[in-house]
Amino acid sequence: MEFFRFRRNIPFMRHALVFNVISIIVFLASVILLATKGLHFSIEFTGGTVMEVSYDHAADPDKIRDALERMGLKDASVQNFGSSRDVLIRIPLPKVREGENQNKAVQAQNDAVVKTLKDQDKAAEMKRVDVVGGVVGKELATDGGLALLFVCIGIVIYLAFRFEWRFAVATIVANLHDVVIILGFFALFQWEFSLPVLAAVLAVFGYSVNESVVVFDRVRENFKKLRKASVDEVMDASITGTISRTIITHLCTQMMVLSIFFFGGPSLHYFALALTVGILFGIYSSVLVACPLAKYLGASRADFVKPEKKAVEPVVP
Repeated sequence: MEFFRFRRNIPFMRHALVFNVISIIVFLASVILLATKGLHFSIEFTGGTVMEVSYDHAADPDKIRDALERMGLKDASVQNFGSSRDVLIRIPLPKVREGENQNKAVQAQNDAVVKTLKDQDKAAEMKRVDVVGGVVGKELATDGGLALLFVCIGIVIYLAFRFEWRFAVATIVANLHDVVIILGFFALFQWEFSLPVLAAVLAVFGYSVNESVVVFDRVRENFKKLRKASVDEVMDASITGTISRTIITHLCTQMMVLSIFFFGGPSLHYFALALTVGILFGIYSSVLVACPLAKYLGASRADFVKPEKKAVEPVVP
């Protein structure tokens, strides 16, 4: 299906160097932000308490948040959960002095929070109280990093079998470019980085790989069809030929993600935000990062079209 048909090839590769410089600048800025500011990890990674509180009427998260701030819990997260009568509260681990018992400090903090909520509204009913320890949080962070690493390795292996190595390297670098930029946004604005956000990052990784594979499939076809075209012309023809599909796919996906962003509630807010940033940069990297990088690595028609072997004529004595 094509809603957008272009009669002439768009000269993407003519401006590739300019966009690559922009990509390098944004990428390095993201790395610097991650190294200096770091990510604002949620309690799944840092440890803390998750409380689910139910009321017999519509709860007011702002009043609950103000009450917790008066207790000194300024980093507490309060949001509606499921319905307007249910509230999810996330509280970080309390700071303890050397020699103090962490578990006792957590229990005391939780008891104080429950008392505050009861004093504020007698209808408050504790449905669930889960405590995530610091050790468990570190394990989750380590497992998340390993998951991302194994995804990268798996994709590299898949692409190595599907394409020539230059295209495999170009694809993986372009997709890591997307992941680092997403993390850079979260570091810059100190958005909360939680397990759903990690899932969104992994989803973006696979989503971007799919787009790059579609473009490189067309590149492979055009190298065989357009025998007299240069590498730039083949790349431009391939990107232009798939751009209708790219626009339709990304537009539909972005519409669904934005609906989650605006109507999914606070629990899915940063998940949808990570997907939004990733989809936008996924389009950019598949077109203006992966293809130029494959060209710089020396991709050519010889990678796909093997020269014909001339038959050796028998020597007549």
